[in-house]
This record gives sequence, C-alpha cells and structure tokens, in this order.
Amino acid sequence: MEAFTVVLWILAIVLVVLGVVGLVLPVIPGPVVILAGLIMAAWAEGFAYVGGATIAVLALLALVAAGVDVLAGALGARRFGASRRAMIGAAAGAVVGLFFGIPGIILGPFIGAVAGELSLRKSLRASGLSGIGAWVGLVAGAVAKAAGGFAMIGIFLMVRLL
Repeated sequence: MEAFTVVLWILAIVLVVLGVVGLVLPVIPGPVVILAGLIMAAWAEGFAYVGGATIAVLALLALVAAGVDVLAGALGARRFGASRRAMIGAAAGAVVGLFFGIPGIILGPFIGAVAGELSLRKSLRASGLSGIGAWVGLVAGAVAKAAGGFAMIGIFLMVRLL
C-alpha cells in the first residue's frame, strides 16, 4: 500500500469518527464531515467499490440530514413561540453546555433559549415555553441528523462489502 493511500485511509477514519461525534455535538456538521470521510475511503480504493452513484446518494442524504436538523430546530422553537433571540440563545447554550458534560448538553439549549426570551422582556412562562420548544426542536433535529449520518455509513458499508 503506498503512502498516499495510507494517508487517505487515515483521513477517512478521522473524518468519519469526527462526523459521528458531530451527530451529537451541534458545533460539528456531522453529516457533511461523514460524507467527506466516506469520499476519502472510496478514493483510497480508487472508487473501485463505491462509485459516483453511491457518492451522489450519500451527498443527498448529507444535505437532507443537515437541512432537517436546521428545519426541526426552527420549527420546534416557532411552534412554541420562540423568537430569533431564543434560537440564538439555544444554540449558544448548546455550545456552552458542551463544557458541562451530559447535564450541560441537555440543559444548555433550554437555558439559552429562556435567557434569549427574557432578554426581550418576555414573561417567565412565555420564556419557559420558548425554551421547551427550542429544546424539543434541537433534539428532534439531532435525532434526524443522527439517523441520516448512520444511514450514510450503513449504505457505504453495504455497497462496499456486498
């Protein structure tokens, strides 16, 4: 195996692992990073097993997963009356929450959305509902993004191994 192929395989593995982490962490665009890793893996084998049609399907899945993630977050927040500031607060809370482990990941978006609504001088009840909506939307989006990411990996492995 030549050096370039080894480098491609290392990059592929690193990108796919980073992408899987990104399916949970909102700061990393998981599906897009997984796609890049899978393309590297296909390239490492000269596209002998996984070709252009499969890559196109994986790219479409990556776009859909990323789009559904964004859309679910926005729709969940809007459904509960969240403002733009609440959505920004939820995203900021999700990032800050990463530094506080699992409780931070769970509570960060909610606290951020509530803080965003309170900054608009809304009532505590309205802010709480916006926080719940933002949290539900972010969780639904993360679930959809994870499903898309794992589907991409599954499709790649099926095409490659069968």
